[in-house]
Amino acid sequence: MSRLHVVSGKGGTGKTTVAAALALALATEGRRTLLVEVEGRQGIAQLFETEALPYEERKIAVAPGGGEVYALAIDAERALLDYLQMFYKLGTAGRALKKLGAIDFATTIAPGLRDVLLTGKACEAVRRKDKSGAFIYDAIVMDAPPTGRITRFLNVNDEVAGLARIGPIHNQAQAVMRVIKSSETVVHMVTLLEEMPVQETSDGIAELRAAGIPVGGIVINMTRPAVLENGDLDIAAPGTRTAVAKALAQAGLGGARRGGEEMARREGGPPGRSLGEAPAGAAAGDGWADGLIDPLLEQAREHAERVELERVEHAELTAIGLPTYELELLPEGVDLAGLYRLARDLRKQGPI
Repeated sequence: MSRLHVVSGKGGTGKTTVAAALALALATEGRRTLLVEVEGRQGIAQLFETEALPYEERKIAVAPGGGEVYALAIDAERALLDYLQMFYKLGTAGRALKKLGAIDFATTIAPGLRDVLLTGKACEAVRRKDKSGAFIYDAIVMDAPPTGRITRFLNVNDEVAGLARIGPIHNQAQAVMRVIKSSETVVHMVTLLEEMPVQETSDGIAELRAAGIPVGGIVINMTRPAVLENGDLDIAAPGTRTAVAKALAQAGLGGARRGGEEMARREGGPPGRSLGEAPAGAAAGDGWADGLIDPLLEQAREHAERVELERVEHAELTAIGLPTYELELLPEGVDLAGLYRLARDLRKQGPI
């Protein structure tokens, strides 16, 4: 069973939200998960409506069934100090280097070093056990960099191991890659049913597979229901104004003046205007609803085009051959209640 779940996706697809929902989903039934942030945006704190996360593992939520979700915002500078202490016993000297600005300088001029530290910290949490030999966390979920950078981010330790042939750096890099390329790790891709996110998802999965990094599932985020049934999408085709006008008349919006007069007589009202007819100055014709027909048809055409595009993109994702999961768009935005709702939806769709 996978224990490190790396969540990536094109910017704007909601990968942080999906990572948070996944951490909650994996923590149900009394399990314990660690949600890791590596980009320093404090997105996790915002989602869980808590204060900014420090560089320490802190419980931020309780999942259904009593499970616990912890969170950690990994800071590259602090991780480097840990690294220097762990392998070179440079605790005091490392703190002195930080005061001199050397730590910040090192992590800034060497982006690869930052990735080594970030992935290493996450993999350390994967391997960590208590005194009885049991894992501290049942699962670790990483809110990782976007698709354009995810393969290099995860594969950086392979490059480091090749550069440093011996010593603690070489051994650490190999240990990290053993976790990342093992069955313990899966990378999940978050996408939208739009052309660019789907293309980046497909390209990212191909790169991960070529690098030998396991890929898990595809989460299709912010899905929207089809307002029109399949058989009704043709209503957006040209030449349907008459059918729409008839439907509006049947709904009591405009229609023939005679029908309005008869309705008014039956209800005891003045027969001067059709039921649903607009006041003076409205569009003339069979009824004031004529002015609604073209805007409604335009909306229907746009909706039909979107539905057809989403069908095509969904088929492309299915053809990749990975499990897919769908999370609906929450019109009111994702608050804490919405996050639990998304976690529940993930659980319903099977193991991820």
